[in-house]
Amino acid sequence: MTPDQHATAAHALLRAEEAREQMGLLSLQYPDMTLDDAYAIQSELMAAKLSKGRRVMGWKIGLTSKTMQRALGIDIPDSGVLFDDMAFANGATIPTGRFIQPRIEAEIAFVMKSSLGGKDATRQDVLAATDYVAPSLEILDTRILRSDPATGQTRIITDTVSDNAANAGIVLGMARHDPKTTDLRWVGAIVSRNGEVEETGLGAGVLNDPVEGIVWLARRMHTYGQHIEAGQVILSGSFISPIECPTGALIHADFGAFGSVTCQF
Repeated sequence: MTPDQHATAAHALLRAEEAREQMGLLSLQYPDMTLDDAYAIQSELMAAKLSKGRRVMGWKIGLTSKTMQRALGIDIPDSGVLFDDMAFANGATIPTGRFIQPRIEAEIAFVMKSSLGGKDATRQDVLAATDYVAPSLEILDTRILRSDPATGQTRIITDTVSDNAANAGIVLGMARHDPKTTDLRWVGAIVSRNGEVEETGLGAGVLNDPVEGIVWLARRMHTYGQHIEAGQVILSGSFISPIECPTGALIHADFGAFGSVTCQF
């Protein structure tokens, strides 16, 4: 793809988000697009949002579980940008019409006290740069169709990355924990919708340890000339499958001693 095509795709995604209407698969329109093309589109999308007054509040890591990777036929995670207008308070009601097809995932969030980057970033670097970890929910949405109605082709990794890794919102829990003294592999959640348990999982589902997700992100960002900054929030990746959130859905994620997070659509 050319730089002009990257910009055209990014602005089409921005229009789809603003209109709350899904657009066609970029992987059909640009069948030869690469993962580098997808991240270039994401960067164009980020630049457009920053020019409209948005602020980067952090980053998300997605597709960290083996189940989700197998579903998309890949063997690596992806990442996206968190903007300031994506943050919702714990217990918030998400306004009707804010999203197209919202879903949620349970994750462990890292809040950073110092910058982090470099191709040789280590888990020790991550722990040293982290202020605290907290329970969280990620709100997913997709500005691209999940499948093409004419061909039946489903979204692939280049569609997802271009669409800011399907990122739409974050609900951060109130609890705070020191990642140096908490084995995040054993932090789990029971996630309910309208009082019925829908999903459960453990932090170990995220690359065997959520800290490794942050290591991966720091190294990936270095490849694209980016780095994690102090004060940013990093969603380390989901350890449950996405849960659909139609209007009226009340979501509660019980992380046990680690805390809890709630929101309603």
